[in-house]
Amino acid sequence: MFIPYQNLPDNSRVWIYQSDRVFTEKEVEVISVKAKGFIEQWTRHGDNLKGSFTIKYNQFLILAVDEGFNAVSGCSIDASVRFVKELENELKVDLMNKMNITFKDGENINMVQLSAFQQYAKDQKITAKTIVFNNMVQTKAEVESSWEVEANNSWHKRFLV
Repeated sequence: MFIPYQNLPDNSRVWIYQSDRVFTEKEVEVISVKAKGFIEQWTRHGDNLKGSFTIKYNQFLILAVDEGFNAVSGCSIDASVRFVKELENELKVDLMNKMNITFKDGENINMVQLSAFQQYAKDQKITAKTIVFNNMVQTKAEVESSWEVEANNSWHKRFLV
């Protein structure tokens, strides 16, 4: 069952999918309609899941589930991955590549391969103060507090000089 993202509790579980490019406004509309439809029928062994989604910066799709209502199962997670793969195919984007790293340069969001990020850090183009996107966060509260953070406060710090 779909509920607005802002109405989910802070401990709701999240999965962040970053696109390898910015979505067009039309694509945001398509994703929104399809995500709402998917969440409306999303279940765990026949039991409804209470979930939502949000799109940030026209580049990040965040799926969320209130596990206090019903916890997700392996099958329900698999269903969400199939949904995301369908979006990838339809929109010709890459949402699943965990080797892509995103960071801010002023107001601009940049995405590079991990190897390029490591080189930028070595060259000190990426510093401890660079804002990075920590897509490893697991709850809605962490999205708000620990998703956009300075590199020295994220797993990215291992690459800093």
